[in-house]
Amino acid sequence: MEIAPNQTLLQLLREELGLTGTKCGCEIGECGACTVLLNGHAVNSCLILAPQIDGQEVMTIEGLSDGDRLTPLQESFLDHDAVHCGFCTPGMLMSAKDLLDHSENPSEEDIRRAISGNLCRCTGYQQIVDAIGDVKQ
Repeated sequence: MEIAPNQTLLQLLREELGLTGTKCGCEIGECGACTVLLNGHAVNSCLILAPQIDGQEVMTIEGLSDGDRLTPLQESFLDHDAVHCGFCTPGMLMSAKDLLDHSENPSEEDIRRAISGNLCRCTGYQQIVDAIGDVKQ
């Protein structure tokens, strides 16, 4: 596949690979809607040039569930009514996955710090924080 040197990872995922779960929000790294995991760590895919990811592992929201089964994190978002319009949800989930993969029992402060780069205009954040905090790994 030919990749333009100025093509972002976000553009590659959405336009070339059809992985539209990763959302395009601000395109300047401010909203977190485009968050994916790069080598297991949350990054804004709008700020990463696609040629830079050669040989690296990228996980999008499409890779989060186990086939048709939702993960405990996804189930917790549903149980806590942490999904409203859904636009921020993929990025929130990916940021939360990064946190939970690297911290067994995060505090509320840890959770808030982990999602601080993800903007939500619907929930007021408390339901999202509660959902992440209640995940049993």
